[in-house]
Amino acid sequence: MARRALILVEGHRGNGLSYVQAAQHLGLHPITLSADPTQYSYLAAEEIETILVDTDNLDALIRECSQLRATYDIAGITGALDSVYAAVGKLCQHFDLPGPNPRSIERCSDKFTQRQLLAGAGIPIPAYRLAANATDVQSSAAEIGLPVILKPTVGSGSRGVRLCRDVDELTEHTDYLLGGKHTWRSSPRILIEEFAQGPYYFAETMGNEVIGIGAGDWGRPPHFVCRAMTFPALLSDNEHK
Repeated sequence: MARRALILVEGHRGNGLSYVQAAQHLGLHPITLSADPTQYSYLAAEEIETILVDTDNLDALIRECSQLRATYDIAGITGALDSVYAAVGKLCQHFDLPGPNPRSIERCSDKFTQRQLLAGAGIPIPAYRLAANATDVQSSAAEIGLPVILKPTVGSGSRGVRLCRDVDELTEHTDYLLGGKHTWRSSPRILIEEFAQGPYYFAETMGNEVIGIGAGDWGRPPHFVCRAMTFPALLSDNEHK
């Protein structure tokens, strides 16, 4: 009988080892596919099977997984990074494995599309605009009114996100995003949003079920660097409702 394996697309410098250990606890052999395995120190330290592959190339991922199926019984495919979830969903569909809907993941990952869906569902959200150049950024910010948040439409970890309180900061950050300093995975698209202050909460879901609610703590503006996450969030009954 073939050994059962769990394929992990990329690792995670924070909780990647937990994924590996969870797989092992379930009796599965973890295999990590990564474009740069050296960035995850636990892979070598724990002697985890690792395959070097361009994880931005879906065809390359399919080829590697197909080759692994000749040796292993693949129980599942997953990953710990937001950026790989859509690819994970497409791999699961290709190999007829349970996994997320890649279309849903892509719609959630694009912040502009996400805002459109929320607005269409009647959910209150800050005012927002989409821009592809500096002129659009300036006009959108003028329509919304300063201060505004500038961020790439796709990305995570607060990369490229900044509070712009005046025209000088707006121009400076626009130049940063469009001037070659920010790494874009696709054509530059900038989201301009009304600045809304308040506590930060997030909901972890699986399918249509809410698993739990967490809270986040962020560094001081103008940059929003996550300092800590609390899960579950310490909420009163009224706050939870």
